[in-house]
Amino acid sequence: MSNKLELTWYGKEKEISVEPRILIENIDLSHSNEPEPSLLEDDNATYDNILIHGDNLLALKALEQDYIGKVKCIYIDPPYNTGSAFENYDDNVEHSTWLSLMKPRLELLKKLLSENGSIHISIDDREYAYLKVLCDEIFGRENYVGDFIWQKKKGGSNDSKFIAVEHEYILNYVKNINKSDVWKIHFDEEYLKRYAFEDENGRYFWDTFARPGLKNPIIYDITAPDGTIIRNGWVRSKERFEKDYNDGAVRIIKKKDGEWSVQFKQYLGSGKRPRSILNDVATNSDGKKEMQNLFNDPKFFSYPKPENLIRNIIECNTAKGDLVLDSFLGSGTTAAVAHKMGRRWIGIEMGEQVYTHCKVRLDKVIDNKDTGGITKAVNWHGGGGYKFYELAPTLIKKDAFGEEIINPEYDGEMLSAAVAKHEGYFYNPDKEYYWKQAKSENNSYLYVTTRHVNKDMIEAIKQEMKDDEFLLIVCKSYDNYCNSDYQKSIAIKKIPQSLLKNCEFDVDNYNLNIVCPPEYKEEDDDE
Repeated sequence: MSNKLELTWYGKEKEISVEPRILIENIDLSHSNEPEPSLLEDDNATYDNILIHGDNLLALKALEQDYIGKVKCIYIDPPYNTGSAFENYDDNVEHSTWLSLMKPRLELLKKLLSENGSIHISIDDREYAYLKVLCDEIFGRENYVGDFIWQKKKGGSNDSKFIAVEHEYILNYVKNINKSDVWKIHFDEEYLKRYAFEDENGRYFWDTFARPGLKNPIIYDITAPDGTIIRNGWVRSKERFEKDYNDGAVRIIKKKDGEWSVQFKQYLGSGKRPRSILNDVATNSDGKKEMQNLFNDPKFFSYPKPENLIRNIIECNTAKGDLVLDSFLGSGTTAAVAHKMGRRWIGIEMGEQVYTHCKVRLDKVIDNKDTGGITKAVNWHGGGGYKFYELAPTLIKKDAFGEEIINPEYDGEMLSAAVAKHEGYFYNPDKEYYWKQAKSENNSYLYVTTRHVNKDMIEAIKQEMKDDEFLLIVCKSYDNYCNSDYQKSIAIKKIPQSLLKNCEFDVDNYNLNIVCPPEYKEEDDDE
């Protein structure tokens, strides 16, 4: 019995062994546009971006080998289990089923995160507490850095029986609290024009010299210009105060209420700490207006996230060129915002809106036909591109007699790439040696063939191998000689038998929909 604190639910113990599918590019749907030269500064190329259509658990597993530890920022807006999601998600699942849907996805997302990366999850109050405990278990409670409380609407919702809910939560975790960067968001230029000052050392604002709640306040007396003695717990030593006061870096002023205030110059760095209350970054109404501007069809997504909210999240822990991932892409907001901000991105969407909304939206961003959202704020002028991928079908199917066979849809190249992923090899066919189709990190190679492997083939390959090389051959059949003990540098396996134990095949949907879900009454939108 485990002694650790954890959340349990019906079905949690059931492990899902997901098939590592390959991704197949749909060249006709991939899109690119040469950017202006100025947009290529700082190696800010956006051609590594990928848009994937398919079940996101399968897609995340497909990404695992190549992207493990490489994603700097993950934002997801999963179904909230409230009955409010669009038709491609069954959002009315019971708590246990919803948790079973989220757990394996979060575990894969953690693997993809870089050591200094962060994950941000939008959620409402119905599942917040459950999700928080689950994330503590997966990411570690020590890596929880707090919540954003986003004011999603202003006014309205007065038909609620008890509380008119105007906010949602965004849970924030880092992969490793000891290796994470300091979070910063850029200052709003309009705000700086109103409240900031500037001298020869840069821009600054006047900050209070005394703050309530200081752990180690420095207590001493300060004399105001009229002789009033001000005694408080200060943020700096008396010696530092006297020096800064003489240099003009500290001032003592009388406030409107007649009280004296001691203030010091706080110079602006590259950004400020994000605040937990997000009540000035746009609302659901702004998101709907953006949908209207892009598609003239705002009702398809009932509660779209506004671009400025996603910008605020991405900006916390990323720089240009960093990789951002969203595995519940929806209308494509995260990818669109990341693209405009010069980040690389991966977007996954299982519904048809990947064609009708995500692709259309991203094409407009690239072609400089999207004038809404954060376009003007980040001075976006188009450019970049992405590759569009579909998940390959399952590798192994059952024939009419119930026997497992290699899927007939797989050609030789697809088969080799798929088996390589299963066996932990990186598919990259050698131009000189046909049997070097894939390679691992320890000078081991993989050769996949549907031919019968005999003695002559083995001997011919062995003549070409170097002493420190190892080869794994995966084939449909082979002579008994090929598995002789003295062949220390070559191993051989049969397909599909050798793969059957790896995972479950022929499952295309892990959304865990249930029959007859409960119904929830949603509150009215903003007034």
